[in-house]
Amino acid sequence: MTSARDGGDVDAGYDEHDVDVSAAERSAAGAKAVGVSLRRTVRQMGVTRTVATLARVNQRHGFDCPGCAWPEEHGGRKLAEFCENGAKAVAEEATNRRIDRAFFARHPVAELDAKPEYWLSQQGRLTEPMVLRPGATHYEPISWDDALRLVADELHALSSPDEAIFYTSGRTSNEAAFLYQMLVRSFGTNNLPDCSNMCHESSGTALTEAIGVGKGTVTVDDVEHADLIVIAGQNPGTNHPRMLTVLERAKANGARIVAVNPLPEAGLLRFDDPQKVRGLLGRGVAIADEFVQIRIGGDMALFAGLGRLLLEAEDDAPGTVLDRPFLHSSCAGFEEYERRTRSIDLGTVREATGVDEAQLRRVAGMLRDSERTVICWAMGLTQQHHGVATIAEATNLLLLRGMIGRPGAGVCPVRGHSNVQGDRTMGIWEQMPETFLAALDDRFGITSPRAHGHDTVEAIRAMRDGRARVFVGMGGNFVSATPDTEVSAEALRSCSLTVHVSTKLNRSHLVHGRTALILPTLGRTDRDDQWAGPQSVSVEDSMSMVHLSRGRLTPPGEQVRSEVAIVCELARTLLGPDHVVPWASFAADYDRIRDAIADVVPGCHDYNARVRAPDGFQLPNPPRDSRTFPTRTGRANLSSAPIEWVPVPPGRLVLQTLRSHDQYNTTIYGLDDRYRGVEGGRRVVFVNPVDIAALGLRDGARVDLVSEYEGEERRATDFRVVAYSTPVGNAAAYYPETNVLVPLDHTAVGSNTPVSKAVVIRVEPWAG
Repeated sequence: MTSARDGGDVDAGYDEHDVDVSAAERSAAGAKAVGVSLRRTVRQMGVTRTVATLARVNQRHGFDCPGCAWPEEHGGRKLAEFCENGAKAVAEEATNRRIDRAFFARHPVAELDAKPEYWLSQQGRLTEPMVLRPGATHYEPISWDDALRLVADELHALSSPDEAIFYTSGRTSNEAAFLYQMLVRSFGTNNLPDCSNMCHESSGTALTEAIGVGKGTVTVDDVEHADLIVIAGQNPGTNHPRMLTVLERAKANGARIVAVNPLPEAGLLRFDDPQKVRGLLGRGVAIADEFVQIRIGGDMALFAGLGRLLLEAEDDAPGTVLDRPFLHSSCAGFEEYERRTRSIDLGTVREATGVDEAQLRRVAGMLRDSERTVICWAMGLTQQHHGVATIAEATNLLLLRGMIGRPGAGVCPVRGHSNVQGDRTMGIWEQMPETFLAALDDRFGITSPRAHGHDTVEAIRAMRDGRARVFVGMGGNFVSATPDTEVSAEALRSCSLTVHVSTKLNRSHLVHGRTALILPTLGRTDRDDQWAGPQSVSVEDSMSMVHLSRGRLTPPGEQVRSEVAIVCELARTLLGPDHVVPWASFAADYDRIRDAIADVVPGCHDYNARVRAPDGFQLPNPPRDSRTFPTRTGRANLSSAPIEWVPVPPGRLVLQTLRSHDQYNTTIYGLDDRYRGVEGGRRVVFVNPVDIAALGLRDGARVDLVSEYEGEERRATDFRVVAYSTPVGNAAAYYPETNVLVPLDHTAVGSNTPVSKAVVIRVEPWAG
């Protein structure tokens, strides 16, 4: 029998502190990744199902990986167009394990709530609608008709549509997202929080102000042909492993890569391509030419300091560093930026970043010499109090050198979940612009509300304060994904009804309102048969490519319905069969949904034809396509915000929350973090040996982590200290276990994103 830590015996218990710690790995992927992928997929799916399913991942006539949003290959695709964590994601969804009514009869909710997130995720696919009635101890079966009527009755009983929250996860398809937002707006609210609010909202906010489009401006080809790639606050080896293949090709084309991160990540050190013999033999490609080990929260100061050095380089060689014609014709705010940036003290930059001046000058020289620069980032930048300003500062560097709208150059926010960007394009946002709402109303004859709705943080506050009483989640694991876990849990418990459209069991099903519903839905790997025949859905990747996804597996149960079908049936129940939107027609044939999308969503004309091209189509992006900037000034805007960073208070550490290599967002695939040398557990905190000694601790000690914010404390208990290469004064630990430490009210200025990457903590001995 395999051990619980391998996900073999899913009913076995395990000791969270039976943890083995070894040296961190210095390379990513390779033969180990192949072995882990095969073991996990075969264990979940069996040999035959594994072969058939993995052969379709990210293929033109297959399904989009339910993991990350990194783009697929164009042209000829490899047979294995997936990574280790993509294989794990597929195995989790395509598993042969099932949860039926007998499972819920055996396990009361209180018992399930005491189980670790990992155990819950290993139980299998949901197979029928379940309801938890007021005062009941167990979920029990409910028919679809009764479930949807229950939702409609609760919604109709509200004194205002704004007392309902409609959350969306990034897994939702374009078709389902488009219909979902139209259902919500037809009901009368813009309360459409989504997972973007907690990850890349800072990116969208900063880029919309800077260049007029809240998305990246590069393609895979741009990255491959860049001279310089700066990767800041991102760990592609775990979070977007297929990106490493593109970085390997960029290196072969002569690119230099700068990695900016508090932790040395294996994927940014060396990539052992498992599809090449040399990679399998451990003779891979070194990725980072320069590793900038930055203090948490120091990125804005780093980019500003680099900007000062570029201005000085222009002084030394006028006309050779700054792209003055571009700055003059296409940019606003340069004069103010120049005044502020020349006043920045490099000693302050050193204090904020921990980066010495010699390395700062080396990186500035790389920026100066590059003719094609791409800057990539993820949540290490966005989940800061000054995350919006940090991204604006990185964009400043590109604008100085004219690196927007140039082949091989631009901004590259690397999105997480596989269709989180597409959901926003389709209208999942609490503050969609008037142009979108007017087009939606004109096309369907509805009247969308104009008042902005609640984002995720505001939704939690509204439920907590009794201003919202019904929660509907289209995918995701809300309570585990959100900050301030105890506050978020109490917010959900205060609702009269919580509804979760899900593929698998998760914590949010167990932290419930007075009444709770679980509605089982199809996954990406499942065949979707409707009245008009087998259906496909569409998704958008990190680089604005839109393409089809087609599942082929038999659904896990006869009562499992597609997200589109669930939305349409709920709409007919809630809004009535005579509602102006043709919900039944949309449920029968998804081509009709795409025709409607073409009429409403900018850039989606001829949607049905274009999405059927071999690699789909790319949405328009004026900064990239024509060097035009639809901003408030009509130009690209340089930012001149005051420089912020995160000082470390005496006797304290600044904590960042992060993923292990055995998870994706809140889904825990296993208990190992191979690249960081951790096996068999998750309650660990990575601390610099200097800090361990200064705090009077020892490597392996068991401690509590206590966050401090505006006089309030939050506690996460019983973590093992692991000596690790972090900047002095900084620490790191996994979420969702440490989300309890993230204050609900500590958010990024401008985007309201929770500050999960700069939590001030003290470390205390575990009381036992």
